[in-house]
Amino acid sequence: MRLEVDIASKTFKNAAGEQHDVIAGVAFALDAGEVGVFVGPSGCGKSTMLRILTGLDPDFQGRVSRPAGARIGFVFQEPRLLPWRSVEENVRLAAPLADEAKLSALFEILELNAHRNHFPGELSLGLARRVALARAFAVEPAFLILDEPLASLDVALAARMRDQIAMLMDNRSMITLLVTHDVDDAVRLGDRLFLLSPRPARVLAELPICTPRGERGDAEIAAIKSDVMRRINGDLPERESS
Repeated sequence: MRLEVDIASKTFKNAAGEQHDVIAGVAFALDAGEVGVFVGPSGCGKSTMLRILTGLDPDFQGRVSRPAGARIGFVFQEPRLLPWRSVEENVRLAAPLADEAKLSALFEILELNAHRNHFPGELSLGLARRVALARAFAVEPAFLILDEPLASLDVALAARMRDQIAMLMDNRSMITLLVTHDVDDAVRLGDRLFLLSPRPARVLAELPICTPRGERGDAEIAAIKSDVMRRINGDLPERESS
C-alpha cells in the first residue's frame, strides 16, 4: 500500500480574476506504516494540498495515486462535531460498524470513556479534539490525515495527546500524513519530515528520521529540531534530502 504524490502546480483565480500560485512543486511517496509530516508557514498551501490528496480538489497539474478503495480518516483543524449528537454518536456516525471492543479500547486510550454520553457543548477543546481523533481512528483508515490536531492546546495537554496519537499509530499499519506548525510535534511523531516554502509551496527539504518514535532520546530530538529550524530559517534554493 503506497501513496504517490506529484503536484506540479496549483493555481486559482480570485473574484477580480487575478491568478494566484498556491503550489509550485510538491512530490513525495509514503508507504503503509510511515508517518510523513509537512511543516510550513501559515498560508503556504498546506490545506489546499490536503484537499487535493483526498480528491476534493481535482483542479491541479500533476498526479496523486492513492491505494484503491482505501478508507480515509481525517482530523480537521477544528473538531467539527455535530452538537446535537453525543460523543459516542458522533463517532458511530462515521463508523457505524465499529467493533464494540475496539471502540472501547480507543475511548480508553483517548480518555473518553467517562464522556461517551456527553454532548460537544459540554466538552473542553482538548476533549473535543480527542473525539475527533476517535472518529478518525474508528473507521480503521488505510490513509490517515491529521491537520493541526493539537492546535490551540496548552503545552502539557498537547504533549499528553501527542503520546496518545503515537500509541494509536504504532498499533496500526496505515499511511499517515500530519500537517503541523509545531516542530516538536513533527520530530516526535514523524518518520519523514517535509519542509515547505512560503506560498507557492514547494518542498525545500525531506528529512528522514531513522530512530523509531519510542526510542528517540531527548538529545536526538533536540538535534533534529535544531537541524529543522536551521533549514526553516535558512535559504535553501534546492530541495535537499538527508
